[in-house]
Amino acid sequence: MRVAARTAAILAALRTAYPEVGTELRWRTPFELLVATVLSAQSTDRGVNAVTPALFARYPDAAPPAAAPRGGVGGPPPPHRRRPPNPPPHTGPAA
Repeated sequence: MRVAARTAAILAALRTAYPEVGTELRWRTPFELLVATVLSAQSTDRGVNAVTPALFARYPDAAPPAAAPRGGVGGPPPPHRRRPPNPPPHTGPAA
């Protein structure tokens, strides 16, 4: 079986097995789907859908984020993701 015919057969079988497959993520372009999918690995789809409209308004395709300064795309992490400061060094005998 040729590659194209085999691919068509696999896609037909998948469409039959999963006729209503979809995603909760909101996207309009392949770039937006890629970014939303990567973000969904770290958050819920609802959370991704809440932040992506502003993100895609600022960065509509891959060129602007590629040119953004390091750390300029997402900003600082939220408080629950920040690392605590290092504890002071131990200076006395163990208690």
